[in-house]
Amino acid sequence: MLSMFLIYGCVGAFVGVLAGLLGVGGGLVIVPILVFAFTMQGVSSEIIMHLALGTSLASIIFTSVSSFMAHHKRGAVQWSIVRRIVVGILTGTFLGSCFASWLSTDILKAFFVVFLYFVAYQFLTNRKPKPTRELPGIAGMFGVGNIIGFISSLVGIGGGAVSVPYMVWCNVPVHRAIGTSAAIGLPIAISGTIGFLYNGWGNDLLPDHSLGFVYLPALAGIAAVSILTAPLGAKLAHSLPVTGLKKIFAVLLIVVGTKMLFSIF
Repeated sequence: MLSMFLIYGCVGAFVGVLAGLLGVGGGLVIVPILVFAFTMQGVSSEIIMHLALGTSLASIIFTSVSSFMAHHKRGAVQWSIVRRIVVGILTGTFLGSCFASWLSTDILKAFFVVFLYFVAYQFLTNRKPKPTRELPGIAGMFGVGNIIGFISSLVGIGGGAVSVPYMVWCNVPVHRAIGTSAAIGLPIAISGTIGFLYNGWGNDLLPDHSLGFVYLPALAGIAAVSILTAPLGAKLAHSLPVTGLKKIFAVLLIVVGTKMLFSIF
């Protein structure tokens, strides 16, 4: 158990920096590592992805608070966007977590792999949508929030891989989009965690020390360290060549996605 807790702590350190630096949900790293760790621990394959997704979202609660506070101090969070999108985010994420709980592990893995390849493609090509429009009104933001939340819950992320490109497309400066995405990650994480707690409660296949589809030892290890390193990532985002780092991270995503793909067959 101690060795696994150390692994979770190392994951937390990396995820904290990642969340602040690149504006992407730490779940892109947390989920596949949790799947690997849970497999070693003998967790039932029927719930292994559900447990990984729920635990990832629970850990992002802590990471997002630390990350968005750091961005807020730099004036990089556009709170008007957060206020307009938050209701849709809460609704879409909860519905997505309920939907994910009904899917099999293999289907969730396949969706996750496709999403990893999509993000890797974005990072490798440095593809950015042209800022051709403005953010929609309240009704439009409610719809966008539902879509971002729904997708985020299916892959256990804070939504940055979806929300940042969308905001850039809508003429939000990239650093402000990253900071705002970090703030949006909190309601995504809270709503998704509630959904996975509710839908996993009382499941006979859960390992000890679980609350619904949230594994508490992994949550503790990841959260304890990630809240310390997220501010560092936010600071580095304003000083490092993020474009080059994204390409390195993209290669990592391709490797991880391919390994997970092979595990389905």
